[in-house]
Amino acid sequence: MATLNRDPRTAAKASRSPLPRFAKAALRLQTGLGQGVVVLFDPTNTEVEPMTKYLTLLAITAVAATATVAAAATSGKLQLGPASHAEQKTFQGYYDGHKDAFLVTDVSNKAQAKAMHINFSSGLALAKGLPEQYFVMGKAAPGQLSVFGSEPGESSYNPLWEETFVTWKAGATPVLIVSDTQIDSLEKQGKLTERDPHIVLNAPITKVG
Repeated sequence: MATLNRDPRTAAKASRSPLPRFAKAALRLQTGLGQGVVVLFDPTNTEVEPMTKYLTLLAITAVAATATVAAAATSGKLQLGPASHAEQKTFQGYYDGHKDAFLVTDVSNKAQAKAMHINFSSGLALAKGLPEQYFVMGKAAPGQLSVFGSEPGESSYNPLWEETFVTWKAGATPVLIVSDTQIDSLEKQGKLTERDPHIVLNAPITKVG
């Protein structure tokens, strides 16, 4: 702020000069101040005008800095550090007749984690309302893959999946299953059964189609 002239002869002439409206707004954005902010000065002091310009410039700078921080916070970008490329095993599964590529990283079941050499996470089992990933157990048609109940772009998509085990009934001839609606239809026909093992698998789909 501008320095008050301490000369008692001119103190009576001191007055209050409000900051420009946009400067107040800037200070309010940056510091929470602004309302009622004033600059005390001596009308005879020739340094008041430069100081007022300085405060205005400071306020504008504050707005620019605040806007930059806000833009970074809402851009969706995170500071993840240097990137590197590494090979990672991917798998394929069906969704509505086409194949999607996916990774397998974590599971809520210790036995599966050990067998697949992936991370065990008991906390995954707490997730609810997940889409299903179907696995045909036992006999199956040649080329059978797991079947997804959703994929990226669908409102129900989630990289976490509720595992569902599908088993063909005795006497039923296995056919290639390529969609969850096909599973529902076959179950209604009494050809297969579904079982929920209460296992959650973290298997993000990395490529659709």
